[in-house]
Amino acid sequence: MDLGKGARIRLEPQDEYMHPIEAARNFNESMYINLFDHQQACGGWFRVGNRPNERHAEMSFCFYLPDGKVAFMFRRVEIDNNDALAAGGMHFDVVEPFKTLTLKYEGKAVLLDDPQQMEDPKKAFANNPTVNVSADLLFTGMTPVYGGEAVDESGQPIEEDPDESFARGHYEQHMKGEGNVCIDGTPFALSGFGLRDHSWGPRYWQNLYWYRWLPLVFTEQFAVNISIVQMASGRQHIWGMVYDTRDGSESVYDLVDTASMESTLDDRDQAQAQKFSLKTVSGREYQLSGESLALIPLRNRRQTDTGEWRQTRITEAMSRFQCDGLTGYGMSEYLDQMVEGVPVGRHC
Repeated sequence: MDLGKGARIRLEPQDEYMHPIEAARNFNESMYINLFDHQQACGGWFRVGNRPNERHAEMSFCFYLPDGKVAFMFRRVEIDNNDALAAGGMHFDVVEPFKTLTLKYEGKAVLLDDPQQMEDPKKAFANNPTVNVSADLLFTGMTPVYGGEAVDESGQPIEEDPDESFARGHYEQHMKGEGNVCIDGTPFALSGFGLRDHSWGPRYWQNLYWYRWLPLVFTEQFAVNISIVQMASGRQHIWGMVYDTRDGSESVYDLVDTASMESTLDDRDQAQAQKFSLKTVSGREYQLSGESLALIPLRNRRQTDTGEWRQTRITEAMSRFQCDGLTGYGMSEYLDQMVEGVPVGRHC
């Protein structure tokens, strides 16, 4: 975004908590976090997104087991406020702003031997066992926080078109995490790394043409987050950050200046691997590669005011990454609008 004269990005400790409901029908406030245990090669991601003007919250639980199975649950839960990020048995709680938070979940998940079955959610939920699952996780920040909300010179949020906006207020942070997840009676004591995201403002999943988002961690001293976003107009945004203190550098994010990516797709046009190059503002260059260990395809559908149905596909892959002889873990998340069954960003 071109912020314009006098504008700035604001981030305050109170932004860790809930924001006032805005007039836009598609106002959304959400928190997402992932965690991967490098030793056990398992982990997952968890999200609650409030859409109070549409009178529901979205809850997602996704856990990748070491044997390739995926435990997944999505629910829309009726709400009439924006008081907390708590829905469908999942609850986020900020213990100390920008430093510590907890995630808890108690509920059900469908256990998928083949995560590809989620291409047809109705059949996937009907034909696979639904099991009891739980999560009790503690996260602490391992890096600074990056992001915030664009405000004008008087401190007021800079408004965006609700039909083009996706996350007006938005920040991210790499985390350390530990705790317990239980899937159908099998416990997993986790200790690892991840990334969290807090967003607020108008959002439709159809407002972006396609994006590629790869949050990943190698060690407590080396973590990466890269995002390539394409708008339907052809305008492209590349942003992200690298945290690299392996040489004793200051504990700050080095922002991504340029990036390029090449993906290897399967016969479903789903990314099974990628190679990407980054150059940071400080001039550091990185060559990275990733491979999908387990991928679940998800979708979001919305009917426009004119009656047109639009479908978005989001593939969520737990991935293993390589860089400088190190192995890391994280996510490769690919969002595409689907046109006649084909993802619009298949070239990337």
